[in-house]
Amino acid sequence: MLDRKFILENAEAVIKNCVHRSVSADVDKFIELEQYRKTFQQELEKLQTEANILSKSIGQAKSDEERNARKEEGRILREKSADVKIKLEAVETELESIQRLIPNMSHPDAPIGADETANTRLALGKTPVPVFDFTPLDHVVLGEKLDLIDFEAGARVAGTGFYFLKNEAVLLELALQRYTVEVLIQAGYTPTTTPDLARNDVLQGTGFTPRGPETQIYSIDGTDLSLVATAEIPLGGMLAGQTVDAEELPIRLCGISHCFRTEAGAAGRASRGLYRVHQFTKVEMFAFTLPEQSDAMHQEMLEIECKIFDGLGIPYQVVDTATGDLGGPAYRKYDLEAWMPGRGENGEYGEVTSTSNCTDYQARRLNARYKVKGEKGTKYLHTLNGTAIAISRALVAMLELYQQKDGSVIIPEVLRSFVGKDVIRK
Repeated sequence: MLDRKFILENAEAVIKNCVHRSVSADVDKFIELEQYRKTFQQELEKLQTEANILSKSIGQAKSDEERNARKEEGRILREKSADVKIKLEAVETELESIQRLIPNMSHPDAPIGADETANTRLALGKTPVPVFDFTPLDHVVLGEKLDLIDFEAGARVAGTGFYFLKNEAVLLELALQRYTVEVLIQAGYTPTTTPDLARNDVLQGTGFTPRGPETQIYSIDGTDLSLVATAEIPLGGMLAGQTVDAEELPIRLCGISHCFRTEAGAAGRASRGLYRVHQFTKVEMFAFTLPEQSDAMHQEMLEIECKIFDGLGIPYQVVDTATGDLGGPAYRKYDLEAWMPGRGENGEYGEVTSTSNCTDYQARRLNARYKVKGEKGTKYLHTLNGTAIAISRALVAMLELYQQKDGSVIIPEVLRSFVGKDVIRK
């Protein structure tokens, strides 16, 4: 979340940013409550000072009558202090609830717009969009014909939005993980496997809503745990409440995890099959940096995403995400959108990765800090995240782009050593 002092000193800019990001946060109410907080805080401190002075004077009383009078006066002061403290805590709670609703500030170069239609294209990948001399099938049909995906069995076991991968699709999932992790290790990222569950305070700290009508999270009844929607959540939580030395930064992490999302409201042909599901495997990049390192780290993550998809031979476009399409913690976000022949009527781009610079927004919630040798105090870290590979969407693009006229699917060259074959046939 944003620093409270920053909000108060930059109220006009914060309000404008909320408008650009289509977020309803009552900044004016926040400012009003801060005035109440100051008043209650000052009143409480005054009462506590008076009570301390009075307490010390009781022993100096010259008679029992005077001593009892001072004790009674002290009791009244304590009652007043308790009453003011309750009011102060109520205001603090309301202040924090509004503060948590206020999104991060937006990068000055981020496109201003209400939704993804305002996104701007920054670049194209190395692989051109293919031209087929036959009518391409979508991945759902291909998956059925080649016995790679079973949506019906998934629905019987867990409901719509779940699925079984079979045969070469399983090998492709493992191959995509191995290929991606090798790229990230070479780039200096520490590989990890993460818990599939996280405490709700960690979800809130990273900007996710564990419960409520707007949640996309599966929560575990009777506990303070939820299934993670991305490895960003447990990776961010690794330094929750911790302080690291500045010399250790940046810290680059690679997390392999299952991801669970309710995807409430998702429907339509564009969400068909594996594109929008309730469970999938993902390899995630995450970094903790010094404030002056985060912009360069953001570019690094974008370049790694491009390297991965260029290596797979998948055509894509890089887009700069509009303010209204940014998640609350993101200062700036880039998406890779891969060309998917089976999407829409004649093929279209679909998001396969995103990378966000969250500056100190998540770290402030998580209380993740760093200290500089020889300097007093600590400061908040900057955090960044980026999808290295989301297996389900990568499979959509790969199956549809590499399909052949005879119904087979060629395996990308970089994955063949992991899969053990060059082509998938019926």
